Amino acid sequence: GMSFAGVFAGTWAGCGAAFYLGLRGARTVLSGPCRHICEPTYENSNTDKSLSAAIGGATGFFVGTDTAYLPTQNFLIDAVGIHDSTPALAGCAIAGASTSLGFLSAQSALNAIYPEGKLWNDGK
Repeated sequence: GMSFAGVFAGTWAGCGAAFYLGLRGARTVLSGPCRHICEPTYENSNTDKSLSAAIGGATGFFVGTDTAYLPTQNFLIDAVGIHDSTPALAGCAIAGASTSLGFLSAQSALNAIYPEGKLWNDGK
């Protein structure tokens, strides 16, 4: 089996890539009939990549909610772990918080690394 870190990173990368491909495909198909959807360009390809990385972060952190899979390796278990005894509604809230935390963490790292004007949220 894979380590928790491997599943975390694989989920982040896999879901981020799937989101990116879907976003680019939607731009290709919908930019003609929908005037508010920009056609695919090199510039929005780069901003789409940064959004996809942040979305991937959300999904990666969601993996931390699984307390049954390698709990001794799960570095997120104390923050977002959902245990068998967790009530359903609380579990839903924790799951939502896990994706919010992942998105926020990834986006904050991107904001710190990239210069202004290069990310999806820079408001061009």
